[in-house]
Amino acid sequence: MPVTCIGQDRTLRAAVSGEVDHHGARDIMAELYRQIDQVLPRELTLDLGGVSFMDSSGIALLLGARRRLGELGGALHVVNVPAQSARVLRAAGIDHIISWEE
Repeated sequence: MPVTCIGQDRTLRAAVSGEVDHHGARDIMAELYRQIDQVLPRELTLDLGGVSFMDSSGIALLLGARRRLGELGGALHVVNVPAQSARVLRAAGIDHIISWEE
């Protein structure tokens, strides 16, 4: 599975691995949304350390997670962003909307 989730006490940590492209992003989003709906987290940490490639589908993934957490009054934290993914996100201006740690 390209995303592994651990939820506890209204916090959720999701580790994404592999390619976040138009093929894989749907599966990642489906599992992530399922976990969010189950845990109802106030905080989601999205760990991108295992991502080997990201295209614009990764932008949709982050914006969708941010929106879903906002509906719950929660916060999104993105950590371990690989250099290639950071370039994609910066090119789209996502760094002005979502902060992350590389």
